[in-house]
Amino acid sequence: MSEVRGSWGSKLGFILAASGSAIGLGNIVFFSSNAYKYGGGAFYVPYLVALFLIGIPVMILELGAGRFARRSMPNALYQMAGKRAEVAGWFGALNASIITMYYIAILAWILGMWVGSLGALWQASPVEAFGLSSGELSNSMSYFFNMISSQRPLLYVVLIWAANILIIIRGAKSIEAVVKIFVPLMWVMMVVLIIRGVTLPGGIEGILYLFTPDFSVMADVGIWKGAFSQMFFTLSLGFGIMMAYASYLPRKNDDVLSATTISFLNCSFEYIAGLAIFSLLFAFAIAPKASSLSMIFFVVPEGIAEFPVLVGIFGFLFFTLLLMAGLTSSVSLVESVVLSVIDKFDLPRMKVLVGVFLVGLAGSVLFVLPQVVDPGLSDDGTLGFTLVDLFDHWAFGYGLLICGLFELIILGWLHDIDALLVFINESSRVKLGSKFRFLVRYILPLVIVCILVLSAVDEITGGLYGNAMETGGYSGLHFVAFAGWIVFSLGGAVLFTMLKRRDGGGGA
Repeated sequence: MSEVRGSWGSKLGFILAASGSAIGLGNIVFFSSNAYKYGGGAFYVPYLVALFLIGIPVMILELGAGRFARRSMPNALYQMAGKRAEVAGWFGALNASIITMYYIAILAWILGMWVGSLGALWQASPVEAFGLSSGELSNSMSYFFNMISSQRPLLYVVLIWAANILIIIRGAKSIEAVVKIFVPLMWVMMVVLIIRGVTLPGGIEGILYLFTPDFSVMADVGIWKGAFSQMFFTLSLGFGIMMAYASYLPRKNDDVLSATTISFLNCSFEYIAGLAIFSLLFAFAIAPKASSLSMIFFVVPEGIAEFPVLVGIFGFLFFTLLLMAGLTSSVSLVESVVLSVIDKFDLPRMKVLVGVFLVGLAGSVLFVLPQVVDPGLSDDGTLGFTLVDLFDHWAFGYGLLICGLFELIILGWLHDIDALLVFINESSRVKLGSKFRFLVRYILPLVIVCILVLSAVDEITGGLYGNAMETGGYSGLHFVAFAGWIVFSLGGAVLFTMLKRRDGGGGA
């Protein structure tokens, strides 16, 4: 017998949960590294274009589809366009599962840094596992690589998974209770970091850099590709999260207003995060790198370590902020997968939670394996860190965009988009018409295809992984990661679609 579907206790609870999902680790550091890489304030131009052209429209579609079908992504797409659409939905859900596994592994490392922020992180220590002296690395790098090459992350990853399961144990009700505490606290902590940053000598220069655009970079296709990719990722689009969260909404909801509110809350948080990061780092002449993980584990801690007073307090505050931001995102990822299984197979939530916990934990353990494979630290150091890098390249770099493209094709062409727009317009003050339909059917798919093609060209011509593939290096692991991604996401999608439904739903 089907469980009674939960619902959000309030509109505020839904907005906080959805914005909490969108606000994650990438908002705090990835936007800042992109802004530094792409001409400071100049990055805002393509970023805002991406927000209005692709971010808000796709968010509206996902919220409308989830509320229309009252199902998670695979099951909503099945209900709207049949089994061929369900394959795409399960591809998205399983691709998100891979991201969830390594995202929680990263959170486990952050938990380790949080423990270290109580004292050990700020003290020099040799990196014995890598054969490097403490003089060759900063304290934060030394502590981090000692930590990830130990057994401690295996415990941390269990704790993070347990926290996720506890937060979603009662579905929307328990998620709402947590985000009502975490999300406001995240804003408060970020404001505290801004105040500290701008009051440091040199902090204002960082703010000025952020507001001084270098428009000469606008001709670089990379800045546009970076902005559109960042927008798709930062709003949690293509994960199935927004469809799952929208399925808990009442029949009437202003999806246009909700999508706009969630998008602006997310982007506003990125904006103030940029103020905090730039002021903190420029105060000590530390240049941000174009890597989220290096920003989290090395660059920002280096800046905090230079504080004249209260180093431990501000370090603890920073990693607490990261933990809360990461958890509000990871619980949405886990919930979208759990709800997908519940919706199709009509299983009790507790049984699905146990299964997802065991499978997810096994996957996350792979991403924290402490075996040292790069003693000179020319790349990632450990086997687990290397696997995170490789699977992120495929699941995050390609999988989300592919899933987004599938969504647009299904909702724009295979399903009656006019019927969906009529449903959305019933409860929305701003009405969507023929221009929105044209955007969904033609412009957005073209934009995503262009991003995918440009990424593939980079790949072939020796971009991020091209040289390594040609010269050897981790070529075997590259192939394993690619094959694992395809088999798990696409092969698993076909398998889940073929399994018999027990939800009683019908397809087109």
